[in-house]
Amino acid sequence: MQNVRKRIFDIIQIGNRSDIISRIFDHFIVTVIFLNLAVTLMLTFDELSEIRGLLEAIELVTIIVFTVEYILRIWTAKFLYPSKNYAAAVLAFIFSFYGLIDLFTFLPYYLPVFFPAGAVAFRMFRVIRIFRLFKINAQYDAFNVIIEVINDKKNQLISSMVLILIFLLASSLCMYSFEHEAQPEAFRNAFSGMWWAVSALLTVGYGDIYPITFWGQFFAIVIAFLGVGIVAIPTGIISAGFIEKYTAIKTYRGTEKDLSFVISEVDEEHPWAKKKVAEIVFPPGLLLAMIIRHGDTVTPKGSTMLYPGDKLVIGAKNYKEDKDISLKEITVDENNTWVGRRIKELDIPKDNLILMIKRGPKTLVPVGNTIIKKNDGLIIFSYDI
Repeated sequence: MQNVRKRIFDIIQIGNRSDIISRIFDHFIVTVIFLNLAVTLMLTFDELSEIRGLLEAIELVTIIVFTVEYILRIWTAKFLYPSKNYAAAVLAFIFSFYGLIDLFTFLPYYLPVFFPAGAVAFRMFRVIRIFRLFKINAQYDAFNVIIEVINDKKNQLISSMVLILIFLLASSLCMYSFEHEAQPEAFRNAFSGMWWAVSALLTVGYGDIYPITFWGQFFAIVIAFLGVGIVAIPTGIISAGFIEKYTAIKTYRGTEKDLSFVISEVDEEHPWAKKKVAEIVFPPGLLLAMIIRHGDTVTPKGSTMLYPGDKLVIGAKNYKEDKDISLKEITVDENNTWVGRRIKELDIPKDNLILMIKRGPKTLVPVGNTIIKKNDGLIIFSYDI
């Protein structure tokens, strides 16, 4: 049963392109998501009332698929959070961002059955289904860059939003002062001008409420000009964040120095296969730069899962400018004194470390008890003190 649970977990996880069944499941879920959204939109058209029964049947089928998927994700939550016990892993998934999205994808459909009075309100929650589309790109750079930019610039964005809110309140108060006597119905109190302030500041301008006094119209002109600049602040912050992020990816800051890199492919028997990056202990001075997965570049994070077929780009990182770090490969012939000996028994300088062993078509991650064999290719990490 444990093997079955692990296999189901591998299938329902996103991003494993080497697993045909997992890829089919990913495409199936994406198709169901789009089908569900299409049906939700079509149910709003009175012209399609003749096929409403068919649309509702399709919606029910898609909801059942979402429900079964959610149950399977709860059942396999232990593999998503291997460091937690089963109960803690289930709670961690349920209250995670994507866990909540998965729950609200189908829950509003069932709630009217138990709470008929709130049927209309529950139906509004169905719009949350569209957020499931975020899961499609969650593992890749395009989505990661957006999240990183917003996270990096969150303080500036919050400041700009506070500035906009203050400006809205000030505009509402001023317009009330100018227009209340002339238009007591349109500007009844200090907050009645908020709708006008929002429409003017955001340059929407519906025209249902507008100033008629000289000072009110003059102030409206000032607000319209200032609104363009103030509302553009968050846009400028996000745009600058994207430029900084992509510039940082393509350029180095400070003193440039070449780093050595090696590409290793993960096979079915690789000890890192189907493990998260956070579970892997890299030797000192090494870093996992990127993952090449069937032509796609994946930015490694602690939660990123490694799959057979992944190509790992591993780099040697300099911690001090007076140290030269390099990777070299040594092929062990039959006359080498290392043949038949364990790694921990070898007399290796302290500034050298056997990082990997190429043994035929396989790549091994060595430990102290690993025995060196003839024709092994040793990837040795070294640095000059």
